[in-house]
Amino acid sequence: MAVHPEGMPCWADAMFTDVEGAKSFYGDVLGWTFGEASSEYGNYTLAYVNGKAVAAVVPPMPGQEGQSAWCLYLASPDVAATAAKIRDNGGELLMEPMQVGEFGSMLLARDPSGVVFGVWQAGKHEGFGAKAIPGAYVWGEVFTREPEKSDAFFPAVFLYKVQRVEDDVIDFKLFTLGDSAVLGRMKMNDADFPLEVPPFLNVYFGVENCDAAVARTTERGGVLRFGPMDSPFGRFAALSDPQGATFSVIDLNAAKGDMPKMSGAS
Repeated sequence: MAVHPEGMPCWADAMFTDVEGAKSFYGDVLGWTFGEASSEYGNYTLAYVNGKAVAAVVPPMPGQEGQSAWCLYLASPDVAATAAKIRDNGGELLMEPMQVGEFGSMLLARDPSGVVFGVWQAGKHEGFGAKAIPGAYVWGEVFTREPEKSDAFFPAVFLYKVQRVEDDVIDFKLFTLGDSAVLGRMKMNDADFPLEVPPFLNVYFGVENCDAAVARTTERGGVLRFGPMDSPFGRFAALSDPQGATFSVIDLNAAKGDMPKMSGAS
């Protein structure tokens, strides 16, 4: 598998106080199976679909217990150089560049509007073994109350082009690499997102049936946050797992409606 282009979403993981509970929940909702916990790397545990690595779960390090959340990693050929760009463009490093054995190097950062994300420089671990299939990563969206900050920051760090969706109701843009859209950017409004909800990078996982995935989520103690809703990209819903980590599911085979009109590329 080729290494992901710079700025391409390449991996996702989450910390859970109850890792076994998370494994049981996501195994049921997304069909994941799990490898052995790597004690050398804080019991980091890979999740698989059809034998392909699609994500990971890990317990928090001592002193870092807090709200569970998914973290999306963007690819970089040089995490040290990306770290410098993050600082130069008003971002904050939450974890300095760190070598992870032979697997690669990483950092954690926050954009000027408060969105947390990771950066991954591939070594032995190149990232997602599968994408855009049931159980695997499909899409990511930056949710922010200060879109002008994110719109300036991410293209400066990762050289994205920006396109705006022509819509009078929502403020939504696409970050693109070449001809490929790689991330969305949505402005958060106070009606749908109470002020106590911080900006975040939402991760979408594929499912065979959106409504069934929602039902399994709520049966297992998760919460439906939005949807299910039809779209030109698929039927999707926003959810929280029983430990509070937000994520979305989408059935790519249930797309309805016309694609939105786009304008501008900068």
